[in-house]
Amino acid sequence: MKLNSLFLSAVLAASVSAGLPAVAAVSEQEAQQLKSTLTPLGGERAGNKDGTIPAWNGGEVKLPSGFTSAQRRPDPFAAEKPLYSISAKTMAQYADALTDGQKAMLQRYPNYRMDVYPTHRTAVAPQWVYDNTLRNATRAKLVDGANYPIPSGAYGGPPFPIPKSGLEVMWNHLLRYQGTQTRTINGQTWMVTADGKKVMVVKGEQDILMPYYDPNGSAEKFDGVFWLTRVMNDGPPIRAGEALVGRLHVDDAKTNTWVYLTGQRRVRKLPNPNGDTPLPTSAGLLSFDEVSVFAGGPGLFDWTLVGKKEMLIPYNAYKMLQPDNPEALMTGAFLNPDHVRWERHRVWVVEASLKSGKRHTSPRSRYYVDEDSWLAVLADRWDANGQLWKTLYGMPVTYAEMSMTEIVTFGFYDLLSGAWYAGPFMNAPASAIGVTPSTDLKDSDFTPDAMVGNQLR
Repeated sequence: MKLNSLFLSAVLAASVSAGLPAVAAVSEQEAQQLKSTLTPLGGERAGNKDGTIPAWNGGEVKLPSGFTSAQRRPDPFAAEKPLYSISAKTMAQYADALTDGQKAMLQRYPNYRMDVYPTHRTAVAPQWVYDNTLRNATRAKLVDGANYPIPSGAYGGPPFPIPKSGLEVMWNHLLRYQGTQTRTINGQTWMVTADGKKVMVVKGEQDILMPYYDPNGSAEKFDGVFWLTRVMNDGPPIRAGEALVGRLHVDDAKTNTWVYLTGQRRVRKLPNPNGDTPLPTSAGLLSFDEVSVFAGGPGLFDWTLVGKKEMLIPYNAYKMLQPDNPEALMTGAFLNPDHVRWERHRVWVVEASLKSGKRHTSPRSRYYVDEDSWLAVLADRWDANGQLWKTLYGMPVTYAEMSMTEIVTFGFYDLLSGAWYAGPFMNAPASAIGVTPSTDLKDSDFTPDAMVGNQLR
């Protein structure tokens, strides 16, 4: 793996990874790079030498005049054509920019391809998030939690914009800006079996509230609960009425998740909503820590920062939002390549190795985290026999009117069985509009009592 020479020092510093006691923040002088050579969130402002990655220009997407979040989101790059396509026949030419998982997909499926488009560094966040990120650079540090190091002193922005360890990179992903509160309506998740049968496993609505980004909060007031979610299923018929409420804490010993089961008309508190525990709202196909490529507490693994390099990753995934029927997005064995946009970007590469004495179905994983948004956009996972098992993906979209970049669809390919999973798709009915900003969500909406009130029939 060829690493960016600019970051060799960071790589060496990162030979110490998770398990660090009270890692100090960066100096004031180093933090000032966020106003000069680095973007406000910590990416490199400059483009690369050959011009395939442009300089960061503030992150912008031009929307049609009059567009609002209440409309189907258009593709601002619809007129662009692929620069080139990668297939099994040409993959050797681009091997250094491909993950092991993408190489395996190309080798396994002769008709799988990656259409590579011009790079647009569209990731963006509000100015107040940039301001908080600058403050976090000098005040945030990792301290001992109940089970693993957790951020302290951070608020309202990625905690470690100039990361020194793999664990800091993953905390930036977990605490990335996703808006202050959002609602997703008519989201559908699907699985495709090894023999190509398409099955919708969940249809419903999701609300998200981010206490970590409450404009009225502060680092001093923050109690550790950073992400509140409620998922309410209205389909398929066998899943209609089910619901889930989660309150994620930076210390996963304090994370609480409840599900409402329609057959029992009861709420059950999940004993271990983390790691490889199957996620109820995915019909058990996805593990808790595979949501949006990685979610939940990082305490099961030691995290090693491998470095930073240029990779081909899914980006500006507006093509996924255009069809009126989600089945148009799926072929028999993978997402329809016509609707998957790949671009060259710089990513942080982080290895996860299972800690001694811990258990997980994937004892080893490798994550690829976008330098501009802190989104983990690709990952590979190996099973206990050392076989490459799953390759995960997250497809980012910038919501310009909300100054937010977030994964619109995520999922995985099972490289051993041939089955795969993807969602949420926000394509049907034709009036589906996907993620929208909310203003009426409050903390009390994310409780088991509120969930029962919403779902009891």
